[in-house]
Amino acid sequence: MRAEAEVEAERGVSRALAQTLNESCFCVSLDQPSLAQSLTRAVGDPEFVADLIATRPHLMASAPVFLPKGDSDAMLEVVRAVEAAVRLPEFRDAVLAGAPQIAQRDFGPAGAFMGYDFHLTDEGPKLIEINTNAGGAFLNAFLARAQRVCCGTVAPSLSEEFDAAVVDMFESEWRRQRGKGRPARIAIVDGAPMQQYLYPEFVLAQALLENAGFDVVIADARELSYESGVLWHGQKAIDLVYNRLVDFTLNEAAHAPLREAYRAGAVVVTPNPHAHALYADKRNLALLSDSGRLVSLGLPSEQVAQLQQLPRTREVTADNADALWAERRRYFFKPVAGYGGKGVYRGDKLTKGVWDCIRRGGYIAQERAEPSERIVRVGEERRACKVDVRLYTYEGRPLLTAARVYQGQTTNFRTPGGGFAPVLVV
Repeated sequence: MRAEAEVEAERGVSRALAQTLNESCFCVSLDQPSLAQSLTRAVGDPEFVADLIATRPHLMASAPVFLPKGDSDAMLEVVRAVEAAVRLPEFRDAVLAGAPQIAQRDFGPAGAFMGYDFHLTDEGPKLIEINTNAGGAFLNAFLARAQRVCCGTVAPSLSEEFDAAVVDMFESEWRRQRGKGRPARIAIVDGAPMQQYLYPEFVLAQALLENAGFDVVIADARELSYESGVLWHGQKAIDLVYNRLVDFTLNEAAHAPLREAYRAGAVVVTPNPHAHALYADKRNLALLSDSGRLVSLGLPSEQVAQLQQLPRTREVTADNADALWAERRRYFFKPVAGYGGKGVYRGDKLTKGVWDCIRRGGYIAQERAEPSERIVRVGEERRACKVDVRLYTYEGRPLLTAARVYQGQTTNFRTPGGGFAPVLVV
């Protein structure tokens, strides 16, 4: 086995090279014609690409993000440590104790397209968030395939078997609940899906799954009905729901048919409220970043060491609110059930009025882990953008690594030169 010092030295060189490339590489790596052709071919609609570009000009970045191989490996080790923790009965009992009733029952599915979001720091990658309905994978797969690799020292981070892995994932989710076979009809479900910013990827997901032999519909959750033990979309019975709703507990009145079908086990839902409670409730980050608690729950020391890299997180309570306010500059404050950066506040920018709302509860305080930067070129101007790196996984196995390039407090798709970016591993 190589000496630890040698491994660390190699990681340092890799990290320095990636930083140099992120600061100075402006090679045109996105093959725009190839991307347009592959998207058109996938959906069979020549207007698809033109509409996507016209309505979502900052969805896809033209420049890649360079990721050190050591950081890529470390991210996967963190994912494996989280998965190991979630498998512990004691961990599951701890996180489910505060979960709603609908999340208590385990129907079997592990959760399609888990998303682990990292900031890249000088100390290594820091896990800042876990998502159970992580968006963007289908779009990022096309982006990764359309790269002209400009530097011989890098390689795309897309599994060559991405399409097959996605099909296997949905079949596995079905078997985990039903035991055998595969679903005949899949519904990709969101609220007003055609109005969602990521609607184009619903179309890509539909095309991929239909090519694998599934009947696939894109459905508004409000259009579903539950009758005679069957979930319906119009006259079509639904076997499996690929759930993109941000109503993680299916609590809204408009989602009652889906909620009742799920609770009755009449439809396979992935990801579902149980998976969200185990992984994506942000209060879990407080437990995952508490080494003492993890040891007491029985997590092996190797996994505990991996999770020591997480930013320290605490739930905001009446008992610690005054101390957190005093140290607020060290933290980001995030709503427990938040998504997409909504309701997130930097501690150094908090007003007293906002803090009065936060201290009532429903928030976590997470130590700040500043994101790395990618310099992008817009016309002749160079701009510094922040970078989040997302690892898409299923059952702890990597499917795809992608980045989001942005300016501002949290990720968005309003930054010229920004958007989803392919990740190239150094």
